[in-house]
Amino acid sequence: MSESIPGFGSRREAREEALGLLYEAEQTGEPIADSLARRPIAPADYAIELASGVEATVADLDTLIGAHLTGWTVSRMPVVDRVIARIAAWELGQRPEIPTGVVLSEAVEIATQYCAEQSPRFLNGVLRSIADEVRVGE
Repeated sequence: MSESIPGFGSRREAREEALGLLYEAEQTGEPIADSLARRPIAPADYAIELASGVEATVADLDTLIGAHLTGWTVSRMPVVDRVIARIAAWELGQRPEIPTGVVLSEAVEIATQYCAEQSPRFLNGVLRSIADEVRVGE
């Protein structure tokens, strides 16, 4: 399901790298550029695109995600869940060439690997709702 990125591997790996970059930024309060400068090997271009895109639009993404939460707020979400939701929401809005099913599936798979047991189902519901809003007619 993961498409290859020339010279790197898969979009899945790039998404996981972006998750790491954004998690670090969330924990340290530093910009992505600082984290990138410390890395001995640069992440895939797509990982940088994802992380930078999320960083540049985080307030809009949080508003979008928050509008699809019931009885919950973005700030109350576990950090990794929040970062995965931001990455997927960014892809849904900014990368229309990536099928909705791929974005949702990858987010759920990554959540299955890195999050609490209930997170994949929770994120799938939230992201499906976001996809229905931002990808009308798909």
